[in-house]
Amino acid sequence: MRHSSLLVALMFAAAPLHAQEHAATPGLMSPNTGLMFWTVLIFVALFLVLRKFAFPVILASVEAREKALENALSSAKRDREAAALLLAEHRANLDASRAEGQKLIADARAAAERVRAELVEQAHAEQQKMLERARAEISSERTKAIAELRREAVDLAILGAGKVIGQNLDRDANRKLVESFLASVTTSAVTASR
Repeated sequence: MRHSSLLVALMFAAAPLHAQEHAATPGLMSPNTGLMFWTVLIFVALFLVLRKFAFPVILASVEAREKALENALSSAKRDREAAALLLAEHRANLDASRAEGQKLIADARAAAERVRAELVEQAHAEQQKMLERARAEISSERTKAIAELRREAVDLAILGAGKVIGQNLDRDANRKLVESFLASVTTSAVTASR
């Protein structure tokens, strides 16, 4: 309200000068002291009004804006530092996860190698057992075959001798005699005679 009344008073004070200025039109280069006085007076009055009412508001607004920018910059700096720390932490976690993954893979490979070695060893042991069983069975079958061959040889010898002599010999007594003879004859003696 004060501002508007002051401006109205200034306009009324300047009105007679303005009318006087238009009445006599001096040359362009001639100085007009009345006009200069009122121009300076209006400028000073306007400056004082602006200084009292407008400049503090403008300065406060500029200072608030400056503080807001400083706060935003410091907040951005803190956020950037926090992001850098978080990134470093994530990288460390990622490196740790990679190392743990590599360790797990190495452990799994070692375990697989141990299992494979155990399976190979078990297969080899099973093979040895089967070979020993087969050898024992072969030896047993060989012993049985030799005993069977001896019996057949004794029977054939007795039968042949019985036919040669023409009479039936006592089979049990003759069998014992031939078996004792064959037992005394070793396998090496038989192979040496061949």
